Amino acid sequence: MPGFLALILHAHLPFVRHPEHEHFLEEEWFFEALTETYIPLLRLMQQLVDDAVPFKLTMSLTPTLCAMIEDALLRERYVRHLDLLIDLAAREQKRNLNHPQLRELAEFYLELFSENRRLFVDEWKCDLLAVFRKLRETGGLEIIASAATHGVLPILHQQSPEAARAQVLIGRDIYADLFGEEPSGFWLPECAYAPGLEALLQEANLRWFVLDAHGLVFGKPCPRRWIYAPCYTPVGPATFARDPDASRQVWSAHEGYPGDSAYREFYRDIGFDLPMEHLGPVARGIRKFSGVKYHRITGRGAEKQLYNRAAAENAAARHASHFLQQRRQQIDEISESGFEPIVVAPFDAELFGHWWFEGTIFLEQLIRQAANQRDLQLITPSEYLAEHPTQQIIEPAASTWGEDGHLAVWLDPSNAWIYPHLHAAAQRMTEAARRHAENCSPLADRVLKQLARELLLAQSSDWAFLMKSGTARHYATKRTIDHLVRFNHLHDQFVTNNVDEEFLRDCEWRDNIFPNLNWRYYTQCHVERSRDIS
Repeated sequence: MPGFLALILHAHLPFVRHPEHEHFLEEEWFFEALTETYIPLLRLMQQLVDDAVPFKLTMSLTPTLCAMIEDALLRERYVRHLDLLIDLAAREQKRNLNHPQLRELAEFYLELFSENRRLFVDEWKCDLLAVFRKLRETGGLEIIASAATHGVLPILHQQSPEAARAQVLIGRDIYADLFGEEPSGFWLPECAYAPGLEALLQEANLRWFVLDAHGLVFGKPCPRRWIYAPCYTPVGPATFARDPDASRQVWSAHEGYPGDSAYREFYRDIGFDLPMEHLGPVARGIRKFSGVKYHRITGRGAEKQLYNRAAAENAAARHASHFLQQRRQQIDEISESGFEPIVVAPFDAELFGHWWFEGTIFLEQLIRQAANQRDLQLITPSEYLAEHPTQQIIEPAASTWGEDGHLAVWLDPSNAWIYPHLHAAAQRMTEAARRHAENCSPLADRVLKQLARELLLAQSSDWAFLMKSGTARHYATKRTIDHLVRFNHLHDQFVTNNVDEEFLRDCEWRDNIFPNLNWRYYTQCHVERSRDIS
């Protein structure tokens, strides 16, 4: 019997947009992701279509990422960012005129940045979502939905079912607005699940979602086909389980492919190696990643050697072959059980290109090689369910794909202080929405939309994660506090019927996300509270 492989890329960034500043460092998270991951992925898929190579790939595009992709200010700033990178690479070409290897690498980066600019501005007219839509129409790419601002749904649901419901339904609505139809699949932020969430997904008419392996394995009853077939939840939506072996080979820097000595070293960047005066305007007076990296991983304890692009490409092709061989071996062992198994391999999209520079080459080679195989076929979860509609029913177990498989990362002493404030704000949002559900003036509608925006943005899982990891902790803390302060200030004005419209306009200007947001989702929740997640 044949087996199937579902590749799922979770494309997400928190909403970072600061019109109050001419330049803001954290906006470069988005620019780096466009340059190193999203534009290369779109180029990859377009090339596969042009070459008539059949492929099946699933991607979640979160509402916050889509909002940034559509934002005119960020588009303009990204083009300026590319121009600075092109200028830096051209100056690097001149600086390394007498060093053949470095000059060749500088030429590589100049070509890379210039081609990205040509595609983004000239060919795609700065509209990446339009390119995603066209690829979706080919049938090779399935795009799925996610929660509005990537809130950790088990925590929100425990505190306020209405807040979790709003995250899911607003995320569903935004997908429908962007892609012209309702989604079939849904990415749970941080792959975090607790009993009760499946009812919210059913209300949103979603057909499937993904769990980490232990979420399915520890379900009740035990899944007869382990993690190699989806299971339906009692209320309807099906769940697929992440395969740990396939995932580990790709994302692990120590056990997996990205740690190979031929690949580009992420942390060795000329933004830290060269004098500030040479870096010029791209640095803006601070040490940071520029995206120009000349060294390969090399090996532990060894002096870093210069990057060899051809050797890295060969390693990516070799690893793609190995990955497929391992999956075929898996399938061969499972197929003896008499059913057509599916191996589900979800990853953060930014692993491909950003964290693992050669990841997009690996992905392209994997897809091209898989196109010539019959015993292992690429598929999307939606297609697998359509072809295999009869599956076991189980109650999944609480789980995430975070450290140790549960919620410890987002319920840590470093970030636990945020939850009483988020809970209080969610209660106020629900009460305000209920008071105005039946009789709402245009001004009240604006206020309630902005209250929901501030609350949703404060709930993003990224802030708690950054606080725990120590990366950008100050920024994450400030973002959480700023959204809660604006929420509480606007709410206090609203309940006393004393709204300062200038303050409201300022909030709308700063946090202009989700113009068609439906705040009435906070007025009710027919879903019972989830069980204790502590």
